[in-house]
Amino acid sequence: MRIAVASDHAGFIQKQPVIDFIESLGHEVTDLGPANDDRVDYADFADKVADAVVNGDADRGVLICGTGIGMAMTADKHPGIRAAVVQTPQFAELMRAHNDGNVICLSGRFVPYALNCEIVRTFLETPFDGGRHAQRVEKIMRADSL
Repeated sequence: MRIAVASDHAGFIQKQPVIDFIESLGHEVTDLGPANDDRVDYADFADKVADAVVNGDADRGVLICGTGIGMAMTADKHPGIRAAVVQTPQFAELMRAHNDGNVICLSGRFVPYALNCEIVRTFLETPFDGGRHAQRVEKIMRADSL
């Protein structure tokens, strides 16, 4: 799978280790920045990952900021994106299985690296259940066609 990853300055410390972890699982990673931990606006990097997923350059996205909240709010503005802040592997599983989530947003300040790796693993390995959830996902996405 092709995974686009980005952070802001608050998530930067976990970005490369998370990239290394994703690659160790056998996935191809595109690092969309930033290149250092200088202060940046999270929205600029959330846009880059969301665009990569929407345009088909990546199958899924991983965003890391201080809380994950701003990244999720920004990414969700892009038609076709289903992003969420996730702080447990169980929520990552439900995000994928029930909501076909395609961009996960992680907290680099409040969630330890090892736990974020388990969250990412679950996000990447969990399939969408489809079935009754497919109709619900269509409703989630209905505003994209307005």
